[in-house]
Amino acid sequence: MTSTIQRRRIEVLADEPLIAAIVRLANNAGITHYTLMPTIGGAGAHGRWRDDQLSGATAKVMLVAITSTEHAAAFVDLLAPLLESHHLMLLLSDVEVVRGVKFD
Repeated sequence: MTSTIQRRRIEVLADEPLIAAIVRLANNAGITHYTLMPTIGGAGAHGRWRDDQLSGATAKVMLVAITSTEHAAAFVDLLAPLLESHHLMLLLSDVEVVRGVKFD
């Protein structure tokens, strides 16, 4: 059987203009590998939203990263002050990965 190792999965949904700052915080926490995914729309505490392809004013992006528990904790500490003021959605989960050293 192939061996796995436990890591933390981080997902952050944010307005597109904030992504560069969030990536900097991730880098400061030791997270250098991530994926950015565009979103189409959704609904939350502030109602429905949909990506406006013309202006991009309501565009949201999902940052996804797999990392160590220590890097994830450092990132959460850095991101915490922005969660409420910038209406960010932060999800953390435990995952098992193959080739765990790729996600340190």
